[in-house]
Amino acid sequence: MRGIALAAVLVVLAGCSSAGPTTVSGVARELRQRGVDPAEVVVPFEVTDEMRAWVHARVPDSGSPEQRLERLLAAIVDPSGMALSYEGGHSNTAPDAFATRKANCLGFTSLFVGLARELGIPAFYLGVDDVERFERDGDLLVISGHVSAGFDLGGGKIKILEFTNAPSADYRHTRRLSDLTAIALYYSNHGAELLRAGRMDEALPWLHKAVAIDPELGDGWVDLGVGLRRAGDLDGAEAAYRRALEVNPQGASAYQNLAVLLRLRGQPREADDLLTLSTQASGQNPFSYLALGDLSLSQGRPEEARRFYHRAMWLNRDDAEPYAALGLAALAGGDRREAEKWLRKATARDKGNERVRRLGARLAG
Repeated sequence: MRGIALAAVLVVLAGCSSAGPTTVSGVARELRQRGVDPAEVVVPFEVTDEMRAWVHARVPDSGSPEQRLERLLAAIVDPSGMALSYEGGHSNTAPDAFATRKANCLGFTSLFVGLARELGIPAFYLGVDDVERFERDGDLLVISGHVSAGFDLGGGKIKILEFTNAPSADYRHTRRLSDLTAIALYYSNHGAELLRAGRMDEALPWLHKAVAIDPELGDGWVDLGVGLRRAGDLDGAEAAYRRALEVNPQGASAYQNLAVLLRLRGQPREADDLLTLSTQASGQNPFSYLALGDLSLSQGRPEEARRFYHRAMWLNRDDAEPYAALGLAALAGGDRREAEKWLRKATARDKGNERVRRLGARLAG
């Protein structure tokens, strides 16, 4: 089986955030905080009694966490063990993978994370941005990312526990995913798989729940937009695509799907502008958010523009431009006092900035 290997230790270069709760009870607590009933959510890394007995029989308690993780990986993939094989296009849970002995990268990660935590080792989900595949299925642009299991070695280094049929890569762009993001990703992937199978009525509840579990999952909003568009809800689809851009302005599929929808609705100019912006977009670049905000404001959507400008401000609080942009958006909405407040903040940072001068001139004139 090509591509099943223990990856080398490497420095995490992006997104080294907390893994969040590492227990099912901790996940339930966070779900309730987001207004989601835990009883109605499938936790893909939850293990069964049979799985607990299997992993304790296969992996001894002795040895370092690294050594035990290697033994766990070997037990999962070796022909004499579980003999797990790769099956793309189907995102399953840890119990499903254990029962069928088949999984894609997300299913493997759920299985590995669940079993590792049963051993007392806090493994986590890791998003890998170096591996992406693009394909089109009708009006659905499918961008398949990659997920692996990771373990924190300390000192900014992690060990990646890999399972893929793709050629091996020197991963440089990784993101530590929270448990809730991993659950939302499972829901989004399963919903997209149902969409591709033509099972619209079944897909939409999964897609709605994905973004309820993690509202910051940009790909989840894109998948929901596709589902709503196929269901004939063009307004809902447009809102979902725009929400995807708010949470992740570097997501190519959000730009492209929204541009196609806008052309369908007779708005070719904004569609062209979006596609132009997509070549310049970066999720960590405040100017990507400023450009999206400017486009929203020019199209008469000041509230949407303000959300983009706020994100730009959070990325760079020392830059005057987002503050001035918020002032111009307030002025466009008729709130002069709010605009003056933003002008003071912008001027304190850089009174010579072109956008700051423009805001001042409009307030003066």
